[in-house]
Amino acid sequence: MKSKSLLKQHALFFELLFKLIDLLIVFASSWLAYQLYSDISQPYDTYIQGVLIAVIGSVIIFPAMGLYKPWRGSLIFSELKIVFFSWSILFLSLALISVVTKSSEFYSRGWFILWWACGLSISIVIRLLLRSSLYRLRKMGFNQRQIVIAGSDDFIMDVVQRVQAEKSGGFDIHGIFIDSSDPLASDIGNIKLLGEIATICSYVENHKIDQVWIAMPLSDEEKVKQIINYLRHTTVDIRYIPDIFGFSLLNHSFTEIVGLPVIDLASSPMVGSSRVIKSIEDKLIASLILLIISPLFIAIALGVKLSSNGPVFFRQQRIGWNNKEITILKFRSMPVNCEQQSGPVWASKHENRATRFGQLLRKTSLDELPQFINVLKGDMSIVGPRPERPHFVEQFKDEIPGYMKKHMVKAGITGWAQINGWRGNTDIKKRIEYDLFYIENWSLWLDLKIIILTLFKGFIHKNAY
Repeated sequence: MKSKSLLKQHALFFELLFKLIDLLIVFASSWLAYQLYSDISQPYDTYIQGVLIAVIGSVIIFPAMGLYKPWRGSLIFSELKIVFFSWSILFLSLALISVVTKSSEFYSRGWFILWWACGLSISIVIRLLLRSSLYRLRKMGFNQRQIVIAGSDDFIMDVVQRVQAEKSGGFDIHGIFIDSSDPLASDIGNIKLLGEIATICSYVENHKIDQVWIAMPLSDEEKVKQIINYLRHTTVDIRYIPDIFGFSLLNHSFTEIVGLPVIDLASSPMVGSSRVIKSIEDKLIASLILLIISPLFIAIALGVKLSSNGPVFFRQQRIGWNNKEITILKFRSMPVNCEQQSGPVWASKHENRATRFGQLLRKTSLDELPQFINVLKGDMSIVGPRPERPHFVEQFKDEIPGYMKKHMVKAGITGWAQINGWRGNTDIKKRIEYDLFYIENWSLWLDLKIIILTLFKGFIHKNAY
């Protein structure tokens, strides 16, 4: 057991080692970028001052971003996201310092960008290798945290199964304690039933347990307090896992407000830095796309104008972020006032309201291109749930569970539902399911993935009409 707990016993040493490795990466990547970038006339020595500032900055920024916190049991993408933002903030800070001190002219921009790319890439590779090594060690029984789980009979087995399914977490379950009022489980697999919760303290003290997990519903407040009281004389880490899986959750998280622990059962991911990142992403990509497609944009505008009488753009009210009405732009594909008598009508495959040129625009989704203007205005995002007309929002909000939660983020030109085929006159429940998955799992990487996939299968689709 002593050899298998080596990493745990020397956690501080390994944290300092990782910090030293990151400092070496900052140095090594600057030198590697200098070697790779050919368009540099100055010797490397002239860049040493900037590199030293970067080293000092990394000592401050990397820990502040949580780069060295315990990542046991967390997803690799969560860790890599912090790595990306840590390196990006470091280099944005360096760029700001160079502008303020008017020293930017002494450094090659190409070298600077390549330095960031090299450092980030090396850091990611090392983290992936470390994860892989720890996974192998934990499968062999090394680097384990010894835990016991106390709770209610039904929920506790769900927790056990989740822990056992994720071997890379490195949690070794000694057994479980069940409240005396619960019927004792007759079949608990290979997990020992250690007894009633009242006996947990003596077991923890005699078996070198690292953590006690309390797995109980939110309603069992008194039982949770009782377990904590049993453990009051121990130094074991105590974790509470509330049984909230029966709730319909959206982007749930645990936060602290005025010193109180708060469980967010449903919240928008677009807050704080995430909102800033999303806004920058939208503005940059929308500007770039409009610049690239400007000849096509002009050609389509001429085609709309020549194919039928009326304006080039079609303006329509939709419901966007926070249930506010927005006016979206499209290239007009139908005759003017075609819904004057019928009212709002859901687009169908066999309808013939569109002009001949408009039919082409709809089949290729080119009628949606003006919505990049909406993105620049801030009404929409490039990626997000598609906005719906107020008439249909009123119709669906009581029919479809969770329908209104799609409005917790900005509406998008494309989205997770669209690239998976749920567009046009398809199952609304499935579309909402995919929209809520996007909101729950939002990240910059997911946005970029959706944008790339849209290029290949987002324009022409059997459900585009």
